[in-house]
Formats: sequence, C-alpha cells, structure tokens
Amino acid sequence: MEKSIPSISESEWEIMNVLWDKTPRTASDIISSLQESSNWKPKTIRTLLDRLVQKDVVGVNKNLRVYTFYPLYTQEECQRAETESFINRIYGGTLKSMLVQFIQEDTLSDDDINELRFMLNKKPEK
Repeated sequence: MEKSIPSISESEWEIMNVLWDKTPRTASDIISSLQESSNWKPKTIRTLLDRLVQKDVVGVNKNLRVYTFYPLYTQEECQRAETESFINRIYGGTLKSMLVQFIQEDTLSDDDINELRFMLNKKPEK
C-alpha cells in the first residue's frame, strides 16, 4: 500500500522547491536561497522546515556536524498528490469536469487542445 503524501502549504512548497533544486542542504543554505527571493526571516524558514520534517516530507541527516535536509518525496509525487487533492476538492474528483471547464472558458489555445488530443490518443488503455 502506498503511503499518502501529507498536504503541503504554499509556503512549504517554496522550501521543497529549494530542496528539489539541490539536495541535501543545510538550514543555512535553505535560508540563504529563500532570502534572495522572499522577505522571510530566518526563524520563519526554520519553522517551515521543522513542519516539513514533522510531516515526514523532509528528512534530516544528523550524522554530520551540521544537519542536512533532503526531500522524502520527488517533486512529481508531490505534484500528483496536490493535483488529486485539488480535483477532489474543487471538481468532485472528476478530471473530466475540470477539462470541460477549461475548454469551455477558452483558456486553452488551439495548440493546447491539439497537444491534449495527441496525449489522449497516445495514452495506453488500462
């Protein structure tokens, strides 16, 4: 049985993106990276990192003099879990409803629609 991926907040996604970009990283590395793109204080970043460790989304290597952090899930696994959660919450678990809305709202270009058709035609049957 596959274990479910805990829900990740928008702020926690920022931490995860830093870890997916390069891993493992120290807390100082993560703080430096995020301070370049946000106005978060180091304590805020450490709190978010601690939450991710508590949720078992991020692991900690305590064998070194300085703790290093690494993701326990791939970016693709987290994206898939977030997508499923979104579709369940907003569209009642029906992907078709979401696609119909996008197509009806004209938010998809003709190129986008053609690409979707290509992918659907290429998709193997279950």
